[in-house]
Amino acid sequence: MKRLAGVVLAGVIAAFALDAAFPPDLSRARTVGTEVLDRESRTLALFPVTGGTWRLPATADDVSTAFLDLLLRTEDKRFFEHPGVDPVALTRAAWQWVRAGRVVSGGSTITMQVARMLERRPRTLVSKAVEIFRAFQLEARFSKREILGLYLTLAPYGGNLEGVRAGSLAWFGRTPRLLDPDQAALLVALPRSPERLRPDRHPERARAARDAVLGRADPNDVPRTRLPLPRHAPQPATALARAQPGGRIATTLDLKLQAALERLAASLVLPAHARAALLVLDIPTREIRALVGATGGSLDLSRAVRSPGSALKPFVYAMAFAEGYAAPDAPLPDLPRRFGDYAPENFTRGFAGSVTAGEALRRSLNVPAVALLDRVGPLRFASALKAAGVVPRMPPGAEPSLPLALGGVGVTLRDLAGLYAALADGRAAPLTLAGPAPARPFLDPHAARLVRAELVQRLPGTLREGVAWKTGTSWGGRDAWAVGMDARHVVAVWVGRPDSTPMPGATGLSVAMPVTGRVFDLLAPAPLPRRRAAPPAAVATVDGLRLLFPPPGAVLAEAGAVTLRAMGGRRPLTFMVDGIVQPTAPVRREAGWHPPGPGFYRVTVLDAEGASASAAIQVR
Repeated sequence: MKRLAGVVLAGVIAAFALDAAFPPDLSRARTVGTEVLDRESRTLALFPVTGGTWRLPATADDVSTAFLDLLLRTEDKRFFEHPGVDPVALTRAAWQWVRAGRVVSGGSTITMQVARMLERRPRTLVSKAVEIFRAFQLEARFSKREILGLYLTLAPYGGNLEGVRAGSLAWFGRTPRLLDPDQAALLVALPRSPERLRPDRHPERARAARDAVLGRADPNDVPRTRLPLPRHAPQPATALARAQPGGRIATTLDLKLQAALERLAASLVLPAHARAALLVLDIPTREIRALVGATGGSLDLSRAVRSPGSALKPFVYAMAFAEGYAAPDAPLPDLPRRFGDYAPENFTRGFAGSVTAGEALRRSLNVPAVALLDRVGPLRFASALKAAGVVPRMPPGAEPSLPLALGGVGVTLRDLAGLYAALADGRAAPLTLAGPAPARPFLDPHAARLVRAELVQRLPGTLREGVAWKTGTSWGGRDAWAVGMDARHVVAVWVGRPDSTPMPGATGLSVAMPVTGRVFDLLAPAPLPRRRAAPPAAVATVDGLRLLFPPPGAVLAEAGAVTLRAMGGRRPLTFMVDGIVQPTAPVRREAGWHPPGPGFYRVTVLDAEGASASAAIQVR
């Protein structure tokens, strides 16, 4: 008895020694491709491991229970009972080999198959012995569900596909949790002989193998072509994958919106040799929801430094409003004027005479903007941009000067989108693909809202209301810009040529603004449910939305609450003052407002279908 115990002890010690000396090589399971996810953990883009193999990490939770049942019934019925090796299956395989003179069934458990996938070896008896040893090692190190995860990560599915997730996406265009029974059966069968059963090359063999797993003939055909693996948001996704290779990377992008934006970008008709970059930003978080870095190319032109033309004017006005140099309804002259050696002209070469500051901003008149920047100070303006995280790029040795107001500085599309988001609350924050970022003060909040209210106009070519927007065109039409913002999003669009050559006749309004409108159409809320038609004697009608009080140009005394009233439109109505929503009941057509002090304000009402009406007023 003592001798037997000694032998057992020696065997245990030898097993531990062998295990320590020859641990299983898990490097293949740990070397996986990169998966970029959207904000809801949906797959945006996939990248292979070095060498081009599509090996994606998977767990037992990534497949359906029906898939696992098929897999275990076909490959390893006693998987959850045996210690890595199934003596019954091995004995049966050996007996069949002896009787037939060839291998009829391998007798390998799922754990033994994992061992073979981790270390590729020729199919010999020695290799089988190594697999058995490795199977015991794997069972000692991992739980049964973890071993299933290793199998689902390493199983071959034809060509350079490894793992059930890559196989499912390539052959069926869906995740393995969503597979139909016949699709799951094909993926269970493929790893047995992935090249001989490839459905794109040997569909009849693949179909027969699938039906054998199902235990019946299925009428559905097998896929005859391999599908491309997901590659949305190619520019940002590629940059993230290079920085963090292997595993899963979460982003703030929205898969549905990203895919819609890419389809829109692919349909654009642009000037010859021009490209477009499009960006959708979530204002409260400054998270990028969708981004097309460039149409028709791999460059990320949302990072290209280009002249913004007039697109920086709103921030000149915001700083001027905050300092009291101007107010939305205060007059500004648009007349010929020299600022030292600098004599700006309007795009039309003419002058408008006396206009309000709000009109000068909406019409993008040059002389009033330069005059306001002259009062604010170009150096102070450039410093404010830098403090907001936007470094103004100027020629070497150049100092900030008055042409800043008209685009005499380099910025990126991402810079511009972040600046316009600040018109919502005065704060600046870096744009992010990885969650909310801390914000910092940039503009006076009240002045920012005044500017935003002045820029609210109907979007050309759309039915959207309540969108503030501005365009910009750099000298020679090299860059065409349009930026719009509603209550939730900033949409920024740039159109230009990568080599910065001119696009004759192109402007932000003619080239970029229509694209911005189409993006806002993607963001439009779902239409209201169709109501049952009213009886002929009482046909319901909806009048056009009108702001009854206060009327445009009203001058109110600072004496308590003001009742804002509207008529027409479809309820519920939303009342805003300088972009701030005023509380009201959903059924009412009025709201109370307490002016915070003297000044100029813009009152806006929006109805349930997006129509709006506004009035600029003054409180004394």
